[in-house]
Amino acid sequence: MTSVLLEFSMFPTSDDCREGASVSKQVSKIIDMIDKSGYAYKLTPMGTVVETTSIREALDLIEKAYNQLDCQRVYSALKFDIRKNSSNRLKTKIESVEKNLGKEVSK
Repeated sequence: MTSVLLEFSMFPTSDDCREGASVSKQVSKIIDMIDKSGYAYKLTPMGTVVETTSIREALDLIEKAYNQLDCQRVYSALKFDIRKNSSNRLKTKIESVEKNLGKEVSK
């Protein structure tokens, strides 16, 4: 099995979809879609990390996220960590660091 960790941020930059400086309303639409997708994910203050089993699934998820926003202009940044013969890395990568530290990290 392949584990694809996708870290991304996506938000509108055009005035047609913003309420002042906040983009949380638009980001919430994307998080709701990810939550309903069934993929494991973690929301962070700077983006979202999702685990899929293929690059195609990850890219399809990005397209679905973009389609949640009906905006003139959208910014997105993506990072991938792809590993064969692995799974559940949203959890196990953190556990590995905690094991090396000998303590839990701040969550």
